[in-house]
Amino acid sequence: MRNTYETETETESGTAVAGSAPVRFDTKVAVLLRDDLESWQRLNVTAFLVSGLGTAVPEVIGEPYEDADSTAYLPMLRQPVLVFEGAKETVTAAHARALSRSLTTAVFTADLFGTGNDRDNRAAVRAVGRDALDLVGLAVYGPRNAVDKVLKGARMHP
Repeated sequence: MRNTYETETETESGTAVAGSAPVRFDTKVAVLLRDDLESWQRLNVTAFLVSGLGTAVPEVIGEPYEDADSTAYLPMLRQPVLVFEGAKETVTAAHARALSRSLTTAVFTADLFGTGNDRDNRAAVRAVGRDALDLVGLAVYGPRNAVDKVLKGARMHP
């Protein structure tokens, strides 16, 4: 899948603007899911992982949407989110590579399936050391080439 939008062009600063030429972003948003998750878990983990990206990197958020009747809608990420899958070892290795490259990273651990709120989610992650996290997914944002290196061994989600 190409990391482009067909209806936008990119300015020198890397931001997308309305136009007709395709834009190739110099950054990538990727989610890596463990391949043994149930379908509902994959969707849930993906939604949670990308939800924090705009707060950490506000420039990834586009402009608000509006339909022809002037109904306002929330803004969304301005570039595609690519979803990958891999074995537990692949996710663990990707996590280490993302941290070693200081990329913006979100994690979702198996423990979070047993919690029901943000406070308990944060406590569950805080209770486990970085190398012992039972990762079921992670989101990574950064320069396209660096994200590609982080995802080594992963495959596109079917």
